[in-house]
Amino acid sequence: MTASELLAALDLPAAARVDRRVPKTLLYEHGAPTSADKRHIGEGIEHLDWVAALKPATVGIAEYRDDVREYLEIAILNAELRPGAKAPRLVELVHRAVPYPLLLVAAQDDRAHISAAHKRWSQGETDKTVLDGDIVRVDWTPEVDEPFRTPFLEALAITRQPRGSLLALYGGWIETLLALQAARRTGGFSGDISVDESQGRREALQACERLEAEIAHLRTTAAREKQMARRVDLNLELKRVEAALRAALAKL
Repeated sequence: MTASELLAALDLPAAARVDRRVPKTLLYEHGAPTSADKRHIGEGIEHLDWVAALKPATVGIAEYRDDVREYLEIAILNAELRPGAKAPRLVELVHRAVPYPLLLVAAQDDRAHISAAHKRWSQGETDKTVLDGDIVRVDWTPEVDEPFRTPFLEALAITRQPRGSLLALYGGWIETLLALQAARRTGGFSGDISVDESQGRREALQACERLEAEIAHLRTTAAREKQMARRVDLNLELKRVEAALRAALAKL
């Protein structure tokens, strides 16, 4: 899977295309709070392109406003990351730098990533937006994700997303990314689910990620433990956490 394939799958209308290079200076000014972050941007990003701006006038979908956030535009950006660059941090810096909700498609070492994160008004700084929750990110992994290639790409199309507002549209893309995360664990891709099912899937995925990390830690600790009694306790704890993971997986 390439970044070009992901961008093509979005099936964006021609009226929304921008196709303009984004200067790194803008990222330095708005997304790099430390000198280390500026260095990450300067050394890690080959180029960043503004692909499209989704507005009511360009996609025929209404803007969204409330006391927490306003979605007047969705930005679609494409980043080329250099080999060895710290992709997770760079993705976060780009999302923080762009004041609009952003769908970021990135490529590094012939691998593609796509990410999204909701935005809200800052409570401490007027007219400033901040990330609202975690960044939802998918790193396309061929050996795991290839069985889901066709349904995932089809589900990304803008015509398959909710059209009630730009908030709904953006939320639809986040749900598509979460659907792939769930498919990796269940073996089946399901993009069309209800609001209640969506919330349940989010909670189950969060539980899976937490429990998977705990299992990895317990296995590493048990392998290093030399005292037999302690190893027995760790293995019992491991079985308990593995049972909890199976329960979380069942909710997906």
